[in-house]
This record gives sequence, structure tokens and C-alpha cells, in this order.
Amino acid sequence: MKIGCLGDIPFQVSDAEVQTFTSFKWSGSVQISTHKRHLTDALTEVTGRDPDKIEFKMTLSAFLGVNPETAINKIWEYERGFVALPLVIGDKGYGKYRWLINSHSITGKQFDGSGNMLSCEVSIKLVEYIKGAK
Repeated sequence: MKIGCLGDIPFQVSDAEVQTFTSFKWSGSVQISTHKRHLTDALTEVTGRDPDKIEFKMTLSAFLGVNPETAINKIWEYERGFVALPLVIGDKGYGKYRWLINSHSITGKQFDGSGNMLSCEVSIKLVEYIKGAK
């Protein structure tokens, strides 16, 4: 069963493959400036919105039907190629347009005798990409 996707990285659960996410966190913020005034209270002013951010973790495991190195290479290609990706979970698209992979970290869990990664946890951080932004 396909749960969603980030670009063409699937989130799915089936008899043959499990590749899904945990610890999904979506955050946003605004930019606020403080104007100091002599002998009175400072004034605050909202000067804009920061791009939203999303963080989540994925377990990639050969024991769950996923080749971790292939999946990690796809993440690297998207991140280093500055590819703006749609994020869909269920039938809902997240964000105003697309997302960039801002960073990732990999925690290797199991390796075979040749040094091939058999399972890992990947933490992915996304930042919102607004259409027309350069």
C-alpha cells in the first residue's frame, strides 16, 4: 500500500517492501524585528515569513525489501541537485508548492562482511520552496 511520496521516493508498505517515515515534524515561523525607542517600550514589527520546514526519519533496510544504498543515492541526487520535490502523504499535498532537501544524516545500523549497508536510519530535513523563487 502506497502511503505517499517525496518526489519519486515512495512511502509504502507491502508484503515485499516497507519504506515509510516516522517522527514527522512540520514547523513554521515569522520574521520579527524589534525597534528600540528611547526611554519607552520597544516596538515589534512582523517583516515576513520564513519558509516552512519538515523533518522526518526513514528506516531503510534490506530485510524490509529496500536497498539502503540505492535509496540514499536518490536522496543525495535530490539534495545536491537542488531538486524541488512535491511531498504527498495519503491524498494530501503538503506545502504551497514544493520542498528542497536541506540536509540529511544517516545512522548505519547493520552491515555485511563486505561493508555493504544492510539497514540504516535516515533523518531528512526539508525546506519549503515557493514557486518562482530563485
